[in-house]
Amino acid sequence: MNFGFITRRPLWLNILFGVGLSIFLLIGFLFMLNRITNHGEYLVVPEVKGKDFKSVQSELENLGFDVVIQDSIYVDSIPPNTILKQFPEAESTVKVNRVVYLTVNCSVPPTIVMPNLVGMTLRNALLELRSLGLKLGDTTFVPDIAKNAVKDQLIGGLTINPGSPIQMGARINLVIGGGLGVEPVRVPDLFGLTYEEAKIVVGENGIGLAGIALDDDLIDTSLGFIYWQKPSPLDDQYNVNMIRPGQLMDIRLGTVKPDKKTDSIQFNNQ
Repeated sequence: MNFGFITRRPLWLNILFGVGLSIFLLIGFLFMLNRITNHGEYLVVPEVKGKDFKSVQSELENLGFDVVIQDSIYVDSIPPNTILKQFPEAESTVKVNRVVYLTVNCSVPPTIVMPNLVGMTLRNALLELRSLGLKLGDTTFVPDIAKNAVKDQLIGGLTINPGSPIQMGARINLVIGGGLGVEPVRVPDLFGLTYEEAKIVVGENGIGLAGIALDDDLIDTSLGFIYWQKPSPLDDQYNVNMIRPGQLMDIRLGTVKPDKKTDSIQFNNQ
């Protein structure tokens, strides 16, 4: 290749040409870099927590975000595929094509191993169930010297052996020793307790729950509070009511936790 045209020009002109070419190439590089990185283009991350993942995924992608499921956990009180967490948080300002990481509620409950509750007290068995994401179902009391001890664990009417695979969120029915005594005990005050708390209290006294009524706006016993019971702890003259182990009580539950009163005569007035 003939480079004579360079040697024929003055040195200062070649230097000036080189500087100009360098500036041109630098400007072109910066322009292309801005186009590649979308410099100056920002988006506001919308609030997607509590929404269904399928609808949110297309919404975010249409806005210019990439979507990645970072984690999935199981919460039985929330619909499947509901978004539980997001990062970046809502109202954050980020560049176009930024990744939004989501934590989604599992559509299928994970499988866990059934614990051995036999021999535990009802209170400890309930704590164990909660720690594993299981629920307390029905409790049946049978005459037994080991009062308040778990005698059997069941799903439906069948015994579930320790170590058996079971879905998280399943309800476990328990057979509880009710003791051998026949002496009457004071009617327990269940006012303001949750259903599970009430089952522990009546279980410790060898009593069962029969009629369980829910207010119209309450769909799950685990979400309600007791505001009425029969029999009540006190009669109309404020005398203590007594009940024998093995007898049953009725309760009503609502969504709002009632204020605790100094006495329980309110049960007779509702």
